[in-house]
Amino acid sequence: MNIPIKKNKKLGKIIKKVENHTRLNTLWDCSNVMVMDRQGFSDHGPVHVAIVANIALKLLRNLIQSEISPSIVKEYSFDNNDAEIVVVLGSVLHDIGNAVHRYDHERTSVYLSNKILEELLEGVYKQKEMQIMICEILHTIICHDGGDIVTIEAGVIKLADALDMKQGRARIPFERGIQDIYSVSAMAINEVNIHKNKHKPISIEIELGNSAGIFQIDNLLKNKLKDSPIERYVEVIAKVKEGKEKKIIRKYELKND
Repeated sequence: MNIPIKKNKKLGKIIKKVENHTRLNTLWDCSNVMVMDRQGFSDHGPVHVAIVANIALKLLRNLIQSEISPSIVKEYSFDNNDAEIVVVLGSVLHDIGNAVHRYDHERTSVYLSNKILEELLEGVYKQKEMQIMICEILHTIICHDGGDIVTIEAGVIKLADALDMKQGRARIPFERGIQDIYSVSAMAINEVNIHKNKHKPISIEIELGNSAGIFQIDNLLKNKLKDSPIERYVEVIAKVKEGKEKKIIRKYELKND
């Protein structure tokens, strides 16, 4: 999954378990059959979750570098390495409910994740600590597509999920002829870069190839940040390079049902 574990040995051990977990990998494949093959969405399988996990880890580390404590550190006296495991496992498990159905998938993801989390965390944590970790991870999963977010880690994952928005991420529905505002605006996103500056721990710079990408930011990304515990730590800047606006569609025809 190419996760930058740095000095987090527990995270490295868990990532190896994730990569070799047959049931979890099968659920990712089933999720893609359900949402890509049957419903025409972009992928919600191993590529998506790896992207989200890497983004989430970067966001969390930016916050930690700015002396913003993760919730599991502040309220349970765990350490930052444990918080990293929360956001990585929340990321890799958040969409497995799509294997059953897109509708209410976050709740199905919670149901499917509980036993998997026990298996991934076994041997890394004692029973009490393991149960706290599971509760914190399940909170990130249930909140990623709605719900009242009350932890820093859940806010990180919800934002990371929204930031998987580069052009290629919409290509499958777009090339299948689904030319709606969601696919067109997603095709307008060229690059997403995440930095830390003197003003905000998380500075997100989005390069647009076309102004249609504003919809993706204003309608989707903004909603992911609204009322989040990390909202005040984030700035989002979107720009179209001067003279670089590209054409995405040549013609759009409004069709009656």
